[in-house]
Amino acid sequence: MFVHQVNDEISLRLVDLGDVGELFKLTDESREHLRAWLPWLDRTKTQKDTEEYIKFSKKLYAENKGMNTIVLYKGDMAGVAGFNEIDWDNRIAYIGYWLGEQYTGKGIMTRVAGALTDYAFNGLGMNKVDIRAAEFNIGSRAIPERLGFKQEGRIRSSEFLYDHYVDHIVYGMLKDEWKGYEL
Repeated sequence: MFVHQVNDEISLRLVDLGDVGELFKLTDESREHLRAWLPWLDRTKTQKDTEEYIKFSKKLYAENKGMNTIVLYKGDMAGVAGFNEIDWDNRIAYIGYWLGEQYTGKGIMTRVAGALTDYAFNGLGMNKVDIRAAEFNIGSRAIPERLGFKQEGRIRSSEFLYDHYVDHIVYGMLKDEWKGYEL
């Protein structure tokens, strides 16, 4: 099983069916916070929905097409982060992430995204890492900006959030630009 120690307080491990209850609870407790920027909250109403997400994630990993991990902060489940997609033909890894509301503002996700970027380049041999965030999701956009990603463009009406479309801002980092990150 994939486990990656980010620093003394943060680690990542593959999502597993044993996480269903705790992951659903974290999602449910942060539902309104997450709903502002994530389109799947209304489709995640029961533990069974979370179980289906985990099964899908495990299938992606088994097929070498993605990797979703649980973010552990001081031993507690804090959120999910990973590669929503791995494009082996073009050597691009697409990072996605979210944190439970009580874990935001601590620098956790910047460290996690930095560790995932480093792993994409040095562990998977990727040439590029892509992070996308809604235009007005300032918190999520700050993460690639802090890590030195370049803003590459905008995808108009990229995602439907319940009753409206949002544009996505695309950030990219190339392997030869990556300087690493500070823990």
